[in-house]
Amino acid sequence: MSSRTFEDKQPQPQQAASGFEFLKGVGQVAGGTLLSVTMLTSSIVAGGLVGLAVSFRNLPDVRQLRSFLPSETTYIYDIKGKLLSSIHGEANREVIPLDRISPDLKRAVLASEDSDFYYHHGINPKGVGRAVVTNWSAGGVREGGSTITMQLVKNLFLSHRRAFTRKIAEAVLAIRLEQILTKDQILEMYLNQVYWGHNNYGVQTAARSYFNKSAEYLNLAESAMMAGLIQAPEEYSPFIRMEKAKEQQKIVLNRMKELNWITQQEYDKALKQPIKLGKIRSFQGSALPYVTNAVAHEIAKKFGREALLKGGMRIQTTVDTNFQRMAESTVKRWHEILSGQGLSKNQIALVAIDPRTHFVKALVGGVDPKTSEFNRATQALRQPGSAFKPFVYYTAFASGKYGPETVVYDTPVGYRDGSGWYYPRNYDGGYGGAMSVRTALKLSRNVPVIKVGKAIGMNKVVETCRTLGILSPMEPVTSLPLGAIGITPLEMAGAYATFANYGWQSPTTIIVRVTDSSGNVLLDNTPKPLQILDPWASAAIIDTMRSVINDGTGKNAAIDRPAAGKTGTTSSEKDIWFVGTVPQLTTAVWVGRDDNRTLASGATGGVMVAPVWRDFMLKALKDVPVEKFKSPYQFSRPKSN
Repeated sequence: MSSRTFEDKQPQPQQAASGFEFLKGVGQVAGGTLLSVTMLTSSIVAGGLVGLAVSFRNLPDVRQLRSFLPSETTYIYDIKGKLLSSIHGEANREVIPLDRISPDLKRAVLASEDSDFYYHHGINPKGVGRAVVTNWSAGGVREGGSTITMQLVKNLFLSHRRAFTRKIAEAVLAIRLEQILTKDQILEMYLNQVYWGHNNYGVQTAARSYFNKSAEYLNLAESAMMAGLIQAPEEYSPFIRMEKAKEQQKIVLNRMKELNWITQQEYDKALKQPIKLGKIRSFQGSALPYVTNAVAHEIAKKFGREALLKGGMRIQTTVDTNFQRMAESTVKRWHEILSGQGLSKNQIALVAIDPRTHFVKALVGGVDPKTSEFNRATQALRQPGSAFKPFVYYTAFASGKYGPETVVYDTPVGYRDGSGWYYPRNYDGGYGGAMSVRTALKLSRNVPVIKVGKAIGMNKVVETCRTLGILSPMEPVTSLPLGAIGITPLEMAGAYATFANYGWQSPTTIIVRVTDSSGNVLLDNTPKPLQILDPWASAAIIDTMRSVINDGTGKNAAIDRPAAGKTGTTSSEKDIWFVGTVPQLTTAVWVGRDDNRTLASGATGGVMVAPVWRDFMLKALKDVPVEKFKSPYQFSRPKSN
């Protein structure tokens, strides 16, 4: 750089004579330059204004906020209203009306963020001026000058990258928004939209997380601490830095005092008020994972995953928490017992249904949801073995050609099946000759049920299963009556529950009702039973299955009250079952291995699963009155086709 001074640059004495010409020339050049600069500046300003005009024309339409629905957390409750789980996407939010938000919190937020909120029209020149002075004094950005309206449109429409153009866009959108919404509407939207830390969006989820209470009941001390979080939620979080949170609380209280919104006495009291923290809730697991996972799957299937994650649904399930936990503890206990009996790596699924409503009362998808989220009650397609036989005999009863005392023959037989011959065998390898259907079922004989199935038509059996709501794939093959197909425990329990209700059925469900966050009903599963099966045939199959427990393969399931059921054991002992019912409760229990290997040689449903069913039912029915099944004679027998 040159070391010459300003004086060194002035014209020298010998140049003075020509100074006028020099100045004139300079003037001409300067005039031309000034004109050029002026024209250039005008062009830039004009271009900038045109650019801004185009930019503003392309800004989002704030009118859509009239019908704006923020993403909200979905909550799942048990039958008595106990919270089981919350499900959300990125934003954990519960929307709450402005009149249900603590006045202290509203004042604290306004004092901290925009004390002139109710007096400006979207932008606040006084606030901008104050921010400039504050930032100048601090030597950096300490205050933004944004109004609450500007913050709201930034959160909803704009990126958070700091830029001059973004601030202008904020201002324009804020002015537009103030023209279509009231101040209260804007404040309500802001308080429900703003981020409060730890994945809490909106005042309600934040209040429940930080202080374990509704935003409606926050006191001044809690409100000031909450308001102080907005600028840097995680940095000032009382869960992480209580001292920082207290500093922010004091700043907010000071501002409220300066504004004469609180008295000195209120200020002092709030500073001394003990803060009792809640706990971070946003990423908590479910209280009953198998139940809530089944609910989430059903809701996503019906309404879509987006609605589940962001729709703010309130889902009431059919399950009572205490009853479900009793079922889970029963499963865990019997897992250990069966492991000790040689059934290593066993898994257990249990589904209990009220046959009068088809409401699921308990749903256990495995031994431990912490080690495996796979829900075997609803997702595992396992062979039911002989537990399938009642579907065949019901179909025979409904045809009018068979009854519980009809004679069938347990004798050798062979059928051409596909390219070869199929020779059904009984579990013990022998044959029993002539016997009643009742005896054939209670002793779980294989040959008679196949003969009956062939006589009435396997297509009719498949049709019965579909009517009962069993949707799992099945073909009308000769071996179908022996349960060589995949069925879920939920499907089995639902089908037996329909028998127990004499053919009346509502869709099996784990959900009572679904509403949105405003209480509007989205789904109502109030039972609307339809008669889908023949009542006499249903009562007859229940009566026949009573013999299974009274003096058949299910004797280990006896519970000192009228009960009907059926054991199930597949070839190679891979799946063992007991499905049974009383008039008030139907329960299916399955035991098997996830790798589909043999449990143990000689493992049967009657020996190893019936006791599990019995243990659960005794607990479940402890305070339930004994009720008898209706006799088949109370219904008209169908005429033979």
